[in-house]
Amino acid sequence: MDKVSLLLVILGAINWGLVSVFQFDVVSYIFGGQSAVASRIVYGLIALAGIWCISLLFRNTDREDWRDRDIVRD
Repeated sequence: MDKVSLLLVILGAINWGLVSVFQFDVVSYIFGGQSAVASRIVYGLIALAGIWCISLLFRNTDREDWRDRDIVRD
């Protein structure tokens, strides 16, 4: 779920970059305009992925601790 969310957020960021620099919205171009149902679904999924990625900021990602839990000590 984390990787899918990050991928969607990255794609959303690239889309916003294209909007700001070239005034070109890839999502609306592909799915038929900003108000099209498919575009709104994609925008909603990107927004949910961004909300999910907020949780990544508060997770303990110390990999050394993670490996130590799986090792049986003598």
